Amino acid sequence: MTLPSSIPKTVRQPNSSQRSDSVNRLKLWLPSLPPVSSLRFALIAANLVLGNVSARGAETTDMRSLRIEASSSVLDWNAVALAANHIFVGGPRWTGFSGPAVAVLTKGNSLRPFPNPEWNGWKPGLDAKQRFVSVNALHIDPEGKLWVVDTGTPQFGGPPVENGPKLVRLDPVTGKILHVYPMGPDVAPAGSYIDDIRFNGPHAYLTDAGKGAILVLDITTCAVRRVLDASPATHARPDRPIVIDGKVVRNANGTPLLVNADPLEVSPDGKYLYFGPLEGPWSKVPTSLLDDPVILPATLAASVTPWADLPPIGGSAMDEHGNLYFIALKDETVYRRDPEGKIVPLVSDHGLHWADAPFLARDRRLWLPVAQLDRLARFNHGVNHIQQPFLLFSIITEP
Repeated sequence: MTLPSSIPKTVRQPNSSQRSDSVNRLKLWLPSLPPVSSLRFALIAANLVLGNVSARGAETTDMRSLRIEASSSVLDWNAVALAANHIFVGGPRWTGFSGPAVAVLTKGNSLRPFPNPEWNGWKPGLDAKQRFVSVNALHIDPEGKLWVVDTGTPQFGGPPVENGPKLVRLDPVTGKILHVYPMGPDVAPAGSYIDDIRFNGPHAYLTDAGKGAILVLDITTCAVRRVLDASPATHARPDRPIVIDGKVVRNANGTPLLVNADPLEVSPDGKYLYFGPLEGPWSKVPTSLLDDPVILPATLAASVTPWADLPPIGGSAMDEHGNLYFIALKDETVYRRDPEGKIVPLVSDHGLHWADAPFLARDRRLWLPVAQLDRLARFNHGVNHIQQPFLLFSIITEP
């Protein structure tokens, strides 16, 4: 099913002058791109014409244009992953929408709970060992298997439920559960929010956006260690607020929202882990030290050095050449940072409002789930400003 002709399928990319202007303003943390095409009519038409979910949009001739891949009114997705010719999406429970925690987009233009309804059927009082409580990230490992990051926290800022925090590795074809890695209170204590995951040989690294830390998983032994929880590099700075639409994003009590260790990437050679709070800046740490289970905390902390001074971002992805793709929340723009540190904008549009964790597919398309998290009622004095439907975009990353 293709998108109706009345729905704009593409979004204009910045021209050369806009690119230069965007980079300069990004450096100043005061980005304000010239207006580009709005997706207001796309939001309305997709919701009315296609219902809860729409299928992938048509190919476009502009190789740097956004392409609408899907839309939903029941799942506030902040995660997407592609594997085995399937498109997987996920989102946290605390946003308050009724969709499944993890779903696969079907050819029938619907969300099918993945791997099954039972895993997506957690309710208070039910055992969380074999149910998703609140999913925050999806990722594909080097063997093509799907990993689901379950924070185990049904309420934003609330404590994890018993057996809630976990990693689940699945076969993307059959849905078979290959392994469940529990995150006990020693590595996911009250106040933690296990955020995202990346892989490096026999290890996986995760960020704790709640209390601020890096988790190191030995995939072979299943051992998990919590490190750098006292490092300034894993904690958000109050002087770097999240600003969207000219306003600081604030908690219900009026304090600025601070998100600790959140985005992370592994260098192409596997020698470094890059990471930082959502608000930036990013740091790096040698993985040889990070992987050492007997290294002294002080020694590991001393090995952390600055890497990139990036603004608040919705998420990131890194290719095999070391190019970092990220979405700047303030100006709703997808940027690419090359290994030398040069930053160029790829596309900018108001439809990318809090686009979250992107996924770089094998065909070089960058998939972008738009979560609109700052528009949720909890960040707006109880008033919901979400603009339905939630959109899933993609963009080609190469000219």
